[in-house]
Amino acid sequence: MGLINQTAYQYYTTSERFTGDGTTDEFELTLDPLPSASSDFIIYINGSEIDDDLYSYSAGTITFDSAPGSAANIVVTLKNQKLGNYRYTSLSDIVRNFIVSYVGDGKIISKTRRSDVVFHAKRAIQEFSYDISRVEKIQEIEVGPTLTVPMPQDYVNYVALSWIDDSGIEHPIPFGRITSKPSQAILQDDEFNYLFDNDDSLLTSTSVTDERFKALNSDLVAGSFNNDDYFMNANYPIDTLVESGKRYGGDPELMNSNGMFMIDEANGRFAFSSNLNGALITIKYISDGLGTDEEMKVHKLAEEAIYKYVAHALLDGMANIPEYIVSRFKRERRAAMRNAKLRLYNLKQSEVLQVMRGKSKQIKH
Repeated sequence: MGLINQTAYQYYTTSERFTGDGTTDEFELTLDPLPSASSDFIIYINGSEIDDDLYSYSAGTITFDSAPGSAANIVVTLKNQKLGNYRYTSLSDIVRNFIVSYVGDGKIISKTRRSDVVFHAKRAIQEFSYDISRVEKIQEIEVGPTLTVPMPQDYVNYVALSWIDDSGIEHPIPFGRITSKPSQAILQDDEFNYLFDNDDSLLTSTSVTDERFKALNSDLVAGSFNNDDYFMNANYPIDTLVESGKRYGGDPELMNSNGMFMIDEANGRFAFSSNLNGALITIKYISDGLGTDEEMKVHKLAEEAIYKYVAHALLDGMANIPEYIVSRFKRERRAAMRNAKLRLYNLKQSEVLQVMRGKSKQIKH
């Protein structure tokens, strides 16, 4: 039986068609995946959208209050459909395939609980998301007057933060290593002694560091100048006309006009400098792949490595398993993970060629 279980029409249009006969009021969907609620799709009959009060939906079955007419053209269209899922194997398929292949009489693992397989499979997905498959997501947010945005719900680590210009081009925002966001701002008296509440807990206040960072003028950090700078106009007139804003001997990390961000780890927020107020930004971040049921899947190029990871984890936790068996599966796990990294590296010759063309330019000193 093939692995593709929907028609080309269903995949490319994210729709499914039925024909009414005047008596049938129930229609069973075969879309993959099935919508979870009626709010996930729209129904058209003879080209006209119908109100969702005229039908009900449950577990893949649509039930109309009254049967559509004979020869009525019924089209069910998903509102949002993710394509390209054929690349992945679901967690349930991983667990089922592993138990069939590795567990049973005469096999390397004679008996194990399904819950143990599920646990180690989830751990494998987490580890692979960090190191191999790199589940990277991108959020688009507008920075408000507070100059802070919350970390994504399934955030593990950031890849890059950028602001978006009017052309939709990303401009990377560097991490502000020259400052930090205090998790506590402790109140002190005139003698600089700590102040305490009635229950002997520390009294805290608004962070002065945070307030100063919000008011940061990035030009002062970058060392940029304007055309009214007398010293530069007097001594470097050509530079002020041709390369406005340039400073020699500055730190490239700080000499940019993109602002900067810092991370408030204690409160789970990103903070930005004042020049990013109102800016549209993107946050590229790494998830562990376990945020939702839909995300718990494995790229097919890394599927074998998942099986080896789970097999080694189960054998390593069992009693009376010879050490040479555990060592063998440990080596096989490493080899499978290395192969998965190579497969998923996905280096394209055309991309390398474009980069190298840029590197071939002559650099003048």
